[in-house]
Amino acid sequence: MLLFLIVLVLCNAFFNGYRDSSSILAGVMASRAMRPRWALYLVAAADLIAPFIFGSAVARSITTGLVNTSVITLNTIVIAMIAAVSWNLFSWWRGIPSSSTHSLIGGLVGATLITSGPQTIIINGLVFVILPLIFAPIVGLVLGFVVMNILLASFSTAHPRVNKLFRRLQVVTMLTLALSNSSNDTQKSMGVITLGLVLAGRLPSFDIPFWVLIACSLTLALGASRGDWRQIRNLGGKIYRIRPLNALASQTASSLLIIAASAFGMPVSTPHVVSTTLMGSGAAERINKVRWHVASEMVTTWALTIPATMVIAALIFMTITGVHDLGLIFNGLVPTVVTP
Repeated sequence: MLLFLIVLVLCNAFFNGYRDSSSILAGVMASRAMRPRWALYLVAAADLIAPFIFGSAVARSITTGLVNTSVITLNTIVIAMIAAVSWNLFSWWRGIPSSSTHSLIGGLVGATLITSGPQTIIINGLVFVILPLIFAPIVGLVLGFVVMNILLASFSTAHPRVNKLFRRLQVVTMLTLALSNSSNDTQKSMGVITLGLVLAGRLPSFDIPFWVLIACSLTLALGASRGDWRQIRNLGGKIYRIRPLNALASQTASSLLIIAASAFGMPVSTPHVVSTTLMGSGAAERINKVRWHVASEMVTTWALTIPATMVIAALIFMTITGVHDLGLIFNGLVPTVVTP
């Protein structure tokens, strides 16, 4: 069961890197700042080294800070990861702009509710996790707007050749964004595997082993090196026609926001942050430049992810146990130790 959990988490980390690299590269590709394959390799390298630089605050907040680990079992975490991976595969197949972070949280909350009841959820921890996911895109929109206005004011009289400088600077901001993304996302996978080790009795306390750090960072980097080109085209062209200055503003704003969130242990979604900073940078030039109907469709799919994975987790549990009465489950009349 523990080995199965590790495989599931690493699969989720691969998809995380695969899809998030598209968000990191969308502006770079749209403004043609560098060759696509080299850009992917640089992002993968940044994803690989970031976990060795930053701490583990996010890993703790998304696991031990979210659920009562003295009550849940290893089976709960396995069900959560099956739900998260299932939704990620479905959203990729259907081309839905989803988030691995949202699916992971939805899976954890849904599996914990259905196996151990609502009293197992740490309310303060849930608020600490959910609020950043709600407000980070809003802050990203505002920050992208502000950074773009600063750049517009600074280069208002510049010659069009200044776009060459913007393209070169995007290599730096792209790497910074990749580092910040990995600093937040790799910790989520490390946290789940470490929690699984604790629940399986392989670790006495929540201390992330070095091999877990290496495994998660390698898997995320491998996923990033592949790149979801369909998502790159969606972000790079559907919201509006991105100029080099838009991409530079978006990457700068996204990096600042994600690094700040990681420092405080707040999980955020890189695709959501990048998308809204792009919207903000476009709106700074002209409000109607942004295709807001596309933006609203993206927000709708984002909002569906957590409820969808919660439902999937519940369906998995009820299928395994053969019990469909939620009242029995929440009253503790159904065994929670099950074997998928």
